Amino acid sequence: MTTGRPNRGRKHETQPAFEQPLQLLAELHGRLQSQCGALERLQHQLAGAGAGPSVAVAAAAGAVRRSIDRIAGPLHQDEEQDLFPALLESMAGSDAVCIRQMIEARAAEHREIEDRWLAVSQWLEAVEAGRAGLPRPGEVEALVSLLRSHLAQEDQELLPLAERLLSEDALADIGDGMRRRHHAG
Repeated sequence: MTTGRPNRGRKHETQPAFEQPLQLLAELHGRLQSQCGALERLQHQLAGAGAGPSVAVAAAAGAVRRSIDRIAGPLHQDEEQDLFPALLESMAGSDAVCIRQMIEARAAEHREIEDRWLAVSQWLEAVEAGRAGLPRPGEVEALVSLLRSHLAQEDQELLPLAERLLSEDALADIGDGMRRRHHAG
């Protein structure tokens, strides 16, 4: 996602900086999308495995679990503690109802994602520990489908809306909140 906002003198970086919070959120969305693919591949590998997960598959399960844990929790906090309130504060007139509904729907999806992730994460922990087994039927697919849909809506609707409505000061505040949260972890 390109915000058209200046880089504020930073050297070229491989990922957006906290000074560009909307780009950073989009980057985190991309990382989660990538992990969805890794999760699907892992499930297919295990479905074809016989006796139990290989050392490589167990390590991959742990890596996927840790990566999603590192990305999703702080991302939801970034959105709910900084982005959503800034959007609500920026709204005016008839936009208020639309924005509030969008934010409430995304926050409700965060809870559903977290609930679904708990079950999948427990399965990944078991795989990482070398215990054979597949997740409950449809469990990974439901999580991946929800995540992909959720991320697409945020990338196509929420972040562009934030780019249009939020001031430089609001974006700086969002970036500061994200920096504190990500460096605290």
